[in-house]
Amino acid sequence: MSSKHYFDVLIIGTGSAGLMNALQLSDKLSVALIAKDKLLEGSSYYAQGGISAVLDIQDNFQSHINDTLLTGNHLGDEKAIRFMVEQAPTAIQSLEKSGVLFTQEKGRYHLTTESGHSNRRVAHVADKTGKSIQTNLLNSVKKKKNIHLFEGFIAIDLLMKNKRCYGAYILNKSSNEVESFVAHKTVIATGGASKVYLYTSNPDTSTGDGIAMAYRAHCHIVNMEFTQFHPTCLYHPHAKSFLISEVLRGEGAKLILPNGDTFMHKYDERLELAPRDVVARAIDSEMKTHGFDCVYLDLSFKDKTWIKSHFPTIDKRCLSFGIDITKQPIPVVPAAHYTCGGIQTDINACSNIEGLYAIGEAAHTGVHGANRMASNSLLECIVFAKACANHINQQTFEQSSLNFDNWDASRACPSQEKVMVTHLWDEVRRIMWNFVGIVRSNKRLHAARMRLSQIQNEVNEYYHLYLISSDLIELRNLIATAQIIVKSAISRTESRGLHYNKDYPHTSTNIQNTVITL
Repeated sequence: MSSKHYFDVLIIGTGSAGLMNALQLSDKLSVALIAKDKLLEGSSYYAQGGISAVLDIQDNFQSHINDTLLTGNHLGDEKAIRFMVEQAPTAIQSLEKSGVLFTQEKGRYHLTTESGHSNRRVAHVADKTGKSIQTNLLNSVKKKKNIHLFEGFIAIDLLMKNKRCYGAYILNKSSNEVESFVAHKTVIATGGASKVYLYTSNPDTSTGDGIAMAYRAHCHIVNMEFTQFHPTCLYHPHAKSFLISEVLRGEGAKLILPNGDTFMHKYDERLELAPRDVVARAIDSEMKTHGFDCVYLDLSFKDKTWIKSHFPTIDKRCLSFGIDITKQPIPVVPAAHYTCGGIQTDINACSNIEGLYAIGEAAHTGVHGANRMASNSLLECIVFAKACANHINQQTFEQSSLNFDNWDASRACPSQEKVMVTHLWDEVRRIMWNFVGIVRSNKRLHAARMRLSQIQNEVNEYYHLYLISSDLIELRNLIATAQIIVKSAISRTESRGLHYNKDYPHTSTNIQNTVITL
């Protein structure tokens, strides 16, 4: 018999967006906070760079807005961007209230610069900003009696009635029991979908769960063709997608070939500080042209003490693989890093489904356009998580109890063919990497669509025959998200930002979003 839980608000995801959202909700509301793995496991925790905000008297909001619009190839929603930028200083204060101690220098914030920014406006905690934010937000959450944490619970599907969302069916990974979490308001904060690619900087949790669930519930999914490939992921067989922060390039690090030659001058006048899509395509081009396995990022010309004080995490991790960044360049390759599209929302994080909100990387707020500007992602998480909470706090909650049927697994049996899940998981990610990667073509996109459709049928058959498992849930979401990305990429008959199609190399004057619905 499945367990049932009743809450005012269900938040699926414990990254910076989910945690901040929970903290900002009224103490009078009962809140369930769901983590599908460990509470701190997620992209937010591994974010090294920082959070962008206008904190210097030489900087201004309009400059931040203009930089964001330009980096996003003018596809961004200026109203949403303005809202985010103007709320940024307050977001920094909210984080400091939770205990985040941003790096200071001479009594002021030490602000760095990253790709796309025309001013120094990235506040950071050394090179472990995400870890600091996550740890402090979680500590604050644990002090609130109205927030209930559930660790090791993975959402399966949303509970829908009369086109309204009332929570979700969620698998308890410890008991293998599907439990019903019934709630008046549901917030998807599940992160992005970069695990759909073979090589990614993201942790294993980034399988597009929230986006896939929302799609099945008939949410509008927007601009999923824009996957940002981070240009510099550590190239080492045992590094497990360790990211080399963009801040290194902001502080002067140079991209070089194995013989020591620089190459960014051939691609963009902004050199290493060109937007990520430009840098990633440049590296991809050099690797394919010369047959290199990687290129190199060199900061060794800087003072050794300075390097170790500014990048202690990167220095320590690289040393563990025998790479001394104070003496030698770092081998790097591009890797899928950030999902710019997602569940369509407004400024209050409302989706087109009543009772359902989306925040963080799972959402499409419109602030990133066709390419995310560095360090706007943590900012988006905090600003829209707060806006979402404010909107929920103003709502009137129904007093009547909600009834939903228990999860029915009576016709399912234990799987004897788990190798199928493993094989299809690997095949989906290889298809996406080879056919829907940094540079695309019509032929490759249509080949991907055809094979993914076949895999979808195989997954659906498996899903209905066998008992549910965490791996099967993620595979089901992975294939759904992959198909949305391919459909979106085929729909865009131009090259813009992160989407580059060799058959449509020019940027259209017709600026519009790609919207996918079930």
